[in-house]
Amino acid sequence: MKTQLVSALALGAMMLCVAPQEADACTRVVYHGDSVTATGRTLDWKTPIPTALRVIPRGEHHISFDDPTDNIEWTSKYATVMAVSYNMGYSEGMNEKGLAANVLYLPGSVYSYGPGKEYRKKMASSVWPQYVLDNFATVDEAVAALRQDQFYIYAPEMPDGSSATLHMAISDPTGNCAVIEYNQGNLEITEGPQYAVLTNAPFYAQQLAVRDYWENVGGMHMLPGTNRSSDRFARASFYASLLPKNLSHEKGLAGVFGVIRNCAVPMGISLPDQPEISTTQWFSLCDQTNIRYYFQLTQSPGVVWVDLTKLNISKGAPQLTVTLTTDGSQIGCVNDLLKPTTPFKPVFHL
Repeated sequence: MKTQLVSALALGAMMLCVAPQEADACTRVVYHGDSVTATGRTLDWKTPIPTALRVIPRGEHHISFDDPTDNIEWTSKYATVMAVSYNMGYSEGMNEKGLAANVLYLPGSVYSYGPGKEYRKKMASSVWPQYVLDNFATVDEAVAALRQDQFYIYAPEMPDGSSATLHMAISDPTGNCAVIEYNQGNLEITEGPQYAVLTNAPFYAQQLAVRDYWENVGGMHMLPGTNRSSDRFARASFYASLLPKNLSHEKGLAGVFGVIRNCAVPMGISLPDQPEISTTQWFSLCDQTNIRYYFQLTQSPGVVWVDLTKLNISKGAPQLTVTLTTDGSQIGCVNDLLKPTTPFKPVFHL
């Protein structure tokens, strides 16, 4: 029973704050300036989330599901650095070409296929971002392949009956972005550099309508201040729009961190009946120009990063990993702390 409970909680956190009914968690923002392109995000949850960073080299064989009659197999074209939660699955990452993928909770997602779509294979939610980062260098490439609609997302039900309902945001060094959602079993993709902000509910077309409303109000006059999804979307959109394009590389990164911190929830805030509306547990930032992946646990005194350009990521190299701590011993570049490890095995079933 204890193991089952831990697995349930772990999968919930790994799937970016899966919870029944209306959930709010996580904000993602993309900045494309003259000197840097960067994607930042937050993750909110009621308890700390054990997280490891893992580097996966090129040339590895991966699968979308553990049933060989109903899965997709591929060999990775690109090396990646990924965030792994509870040692169960990937929540996000960036590949060596600077393509970033973030998955966020989206209540109401329906992945299952209907008549005429029986050809679609299963893609476990725990490996969905890995599939994109392994195979594509740009948003255009990824969108062209995803539009073929060759798979649907397999998200196991939690003990309470709720599912790991997610949408994905991807971005590349050109500033191009896409949001991928499954609505009533149908794949919906919104692509373009203007789609640089994403939170959770509702579906993206409705989020854009909320943004348009607040743009008419004018952020200098009033902005919504709660940690609800629509409010965070309005704030992130407004502040991201104010970042000058001519910021230096360092100031551009600082600007993205500033926007996502504006959407963070302070330590100690938690609603008993809505555990997903809680403390921000971590921040991440993909420097898609210098190919560095920055990460900070909220309870850690400093930011750490992996510089993918200074690691052996060639075919045949071992996977590398480091488990993040809050004791102050990990600050700055953690390349030297990465240790060789056995290939990661994502969880496909509870």
